Amino acid sequence: MMVRAGEDGCPVIVDGRTVDAVRESWLVEDRWWTDHPLRRRYWEVVTTCGRDEIVFHDLEQGRWWRQR
Repeated sequence: MMVRAGEDGCPVIVDGRTVDAVRESWLVEDRWWTDHPLRRRYWEVVTTCGRDEIVFHDLEQGRWWRQR
């Protein structure tokens, strides 16, 4: 999945589609006591074509994913 984010980390383009609005953003931090902590910033976005998607940035690996 290809995401381009602004300086603030907010996605501005998701798979070639421009983000028209951000509905919500939240941070999940879990398993901090293990060797494999979970740190993800989630974004619920609406693209200009009207598509509503939830994507997240894995803050440990630096990769973007689509929530299914």
